[in-house]
Amino acid sequence: MNSLSEKIAIVTGASSGIGYATSKLFAKEGAKIIVTARRQPKLETLVKEINNAGGTAIALAGDVRDEHFAKSLVEFAQDHFGGLDIAFNNAGAMECIGDTREVNLAQWQDTLNSNLTSAFLGAKYQLPAMLARGSGSLIFTSSFVGYTAGFPQTAAYSASKAGIIGLTQALATEFGPSGIRVNALLPGATDTPMGRAFANTPEKIAFIENLYALKRMATAEEIAKSALYLASDASSFTTGSALLVDGGVSINHT
Repeated sequence: MNSLSEKIAIVTGASSGIGYATSKLFAKEGAKIIVTARRQPKLETLVKEINNAGGTAIALAGDVRDEHFAKSLVEFAQDHFGGLDIAFNNAGAMECIGDTREVNLAQWQDTLNSNLTSAFLGAKYQLPAMLARGSGSLIFTSSFVGYTAGFPQTAAYSASKAGIIGLTQALATEFGPSGIRVNALLPGATDTPMGRAFANTPEKIAFIENLYALKRMATAEEIAKSALYLASDASSFTTGSALLVDGGVSINHT
């Protein structure tokens, strides 16, 4: 079943982890993919994997925090494939972890730029391209952190991810009448390079896994399946949602 047949999709933060897995899944489901991240060699490897498997993918490396690049990325999709139907704004960083009293303004702003401002800039240029086609699915990666759970020493990260949910809801109401669905995906701990940088000892891994009702972390491929749901017509009446894909961490107390 090719649930994204003839669709054109942008995936940011595609060089590893959730973005990498989602790009491959979207392509397998029939979408033409534009992948982006800052690491060109990683993108080239991903594009080769997708194309060798019979999919269609191209890459444009750049920094999603830069407004000129956000605009150029959409133009790249239009020039090569003729439009845009899906955007998975997944790029982000888990930076500025530590005592809030020690966080300086530059660190705070860097975190918000990486996680929230980049999402806004992506949407600013993706929405007109979707409107031109009469429909679209806009997806942001948020987090249960700052939504259903608070963790110490994550003030900037939590604020940036909570802000994405507000952005999602505002855009869903603004562009819903025009056929654009806007949703936020809220993963739990996922076994990715970013996740492993944080859970870097057996003791930390065990502690994190015990927080979850399922007593384990997710794979990137599991999160990608939920991104596919939001991208496809399977979620045709879903908009403005904060979709928890968190292994039950939000409700677990055991």
